[in-house]
Amino acid sequence: MADLRARIEDLWEHRAELAADDVEANQAVFEAIALLDRGEARVAEIDGGGQVVVHEWLKKAILLYFKQSAMATIELGPFEYADKIPLKSGFEAAGVRVVPGASARFGAFLDRGVVLMPSYVNIGARVGANTMVDTWATVGSCAQIGANVHLSGGVGIGGVLEPPNAVPVIVGDDCLIGSRCIVAEGARVGDGVVLGAGCILTGSIPVIDAETGEELGRGVVPPWCVAVAATRPRSFPGGEFGLPCVLVVKHLEPGERHDKAALNEVLRTHGAAT
Repeated sequence: MADLRARIEDLWEHRAELAADDVEANQAVFEAIALLDRGEARVAEIDGGGQVVVHEWLKKAILLYFKQSAMATIELGPFEYADKIPLKSGFEAAGVRVVPGASARFGAFLDRGVVLMPSYVNIGARVGANTMVDTWATVGSCAQIGANVHLSGGVGIGGVLEPPNAVPVIVGDDCLIGSRCIVAEGARVGDGVVLGAGCILTGSIPVIDAETGEELGRGVVPPWCVAVAATRPRSFPGGEFGLPCVLVVKHLEPGERHDKAALNEVLRTHGAAT
């Protein structure tokens, strides 16, 4: 893999000079994307210190893949598409369930047990084992979704390709992301989080502890908690307005499973729902 990385880095430095029909260059780029597709490499991961590490060379490979690829017609039964990137295939052998209307691009990795309802997973994304991507949910380019996660209906997980060092969205294991949530701009959701319906979490959104009023950070929901959409008042020359925040309303024990009845009671207490 080190040799392939060096080749991609060199191609990136000379990308302006690349011809579309450069067979050797295109083969190297394809090999890098195939690693992502098989799950043998990933765009980003959490290191031992809890920090996000972005493997920039793989992002560069994706950008080169777009640059070098030509538009082509893709036909699936009565459906026709025109795109540069082929669709992912081999779902049955991979142990992945894909409902008609769902699609994933080549270069995305879906681990065993993943279920895709009519939804979309973009190139460079990684979806962990036994995760459900529910109806009309989208997983953007390079987003990293953990195992045993439920991305509820209409969830929008943002993608990022440029610049290559930009941190993608990361959602940990055992999370429930409520309907119509938006998680974007490199935001991070820790393991075991329940994110109530309609939350907007970006890299600049404050996350606040409801018990203490303390701002826990921006764009990062800590592990094992229940968090909901909220606002906090801010004064402007034109008046006082509520700006969005995410409110942590309950802390869970690490490993605590999400009992649906108890969860609904917590959310009802705070006027929220999943």
